[in-house]
Amino acid sequence: MAEVASPCIKQCKLDDSRRYCTGCLRTLDEITGWSSASNVQKQAALDRIASLRQPLPVRQLHCTQCGSAFACGTGGRQGGCWCADLPPLASPASASGDCLCPACLHAAAAARQTR
Repeated sequence: MAEVASPCIKQCKLDDSRRYCTGCLRTLDEITGWSSASNVQKQAALDRIASLRQPLPVRQLHCTQCGSAFACGTGGRQGGCWCADLPPLASPASASGDCLCPACLHAAAAARQTR
């Protein structure tokens, strides 16, 4: 089996949270562990990155935290969902709930950065 190539595009810059590269979209753990990762692990990282670049259907949702209505799947700098412009977070929504609105997700990201 051929070695899975790195997605690095030589535009290396960590996001403000210092958890992922804004160039290749790999997490810091994926970057530092790339050379020792198996092809299965590398392909999983590439699949995760590809899913970030897929256009999402626009959905009208209600924030599980504050109840505000908002659009999901649009408004991002690169044409996708606005939440893709934020640092990757484990979803703060409950397992049975949905996403957070922009204001609540921005607040959650800011709170996580101060930890």
